[in-house]
Amino acid sequence: MKDAAEQFGFRTEVVVRWSDMDAFQHVNHARMVTLLEEARIPWLFADGRPTVNLRDGAVIADLHVRYRGQLRHEDSPLDVVMWTEQVRAVDFTIGYEVRPGGAPVDTPPSIVASTQIAAFDIDTQRLRRLTAAEREFLQRWRRD
Repeated sequence: MKDAAEQFGFRTEVVVRWSDMDAFQHVNHARMVTLLEEARIPWLFADGRPTVNLRDGAVIADLHVRYRGQLRHEDSPLDVVMWTEQVRAVDFTIGYEVRPGGAPVDTPPSIVASTQIAAFDIDTQRLRRLTAAEREFLQRWRRD
């Protein structure tokens, strides 16, 4: 059973740096991809999480970013909600919604994204199966 904090997904804030802006004064695409990565870190790679070992070996297999609105420096810190869309033997897909800081969760997101991440063994240079603990943790964050 999910608690109230998990109902919509893992929620975190990421700070927009001045260098994240482009000439049009909104967050640059390449920088948005980095901000999504920064949002994943406290959720998946923090000490004590069953998925902590992924920080030693994980690769991005697929990435989609859809822009539905602009995000600017003054929208910082951005509100990022993440959940798992799919969990398979060696990979999983994260869904994201990004809103200006302070926007209610029912506000249409400015960014909708997904990232497929595969577990990877650095020593053998091969994909590895997710452990039972990793799978269980990721499944808990599925949006139904």
